Amino acid sequence: MAVCTGMSDDEKQVRETIERWVDAISACDLDGVIAAHTDDVVLFDVPPPHDGIRGIAGYRDSWPEFFEFIRSGAVLQLLELDVTAGDDVAFARGLLRCGTPEDIAANPENRLRTTIGLRKVDGRWMIAHEHHSFPMTG
Repeated sequence: MAVCTGMSDDEKQVRETIERWVDAISACDLDGVIAAHTDDVVLFDVPPPHDGIRGIAGYRDSWPEFFEFIRSGAVLQLLELDVTAGDDVAFARGLLRCGTPEDIAANPENRLRTTIGLRKVDGRWMIAHEHHSFPMTG
């Protein structure tokens, strides 16, 4: 995904952090996935637990099952990302294509929605909060 012009340096750095995170997920690179996360990260994800995952150890443990999904042929592709960054806090909202080729063919407009909160720690943008959801379809 190309970096947009007119963005502040902080907005560009946040965008790059999130793009690296998505690339690491697609590569099933656990160290890359957790690299830019705070130790106290909070994750509200599509699958349980319903009260979320808190802390880097739990966050790390949440990935193997999703990596198996990716290895089975599923894709995760960042389609849209909007970033707002202040001096030491930022948030981003995005849309991703996530699923197997069959899932995507059956429901091509379905999007994984994400909101990500970041803090600047020692000059580096770190993900402190993630929230992911799919729209309910009936």
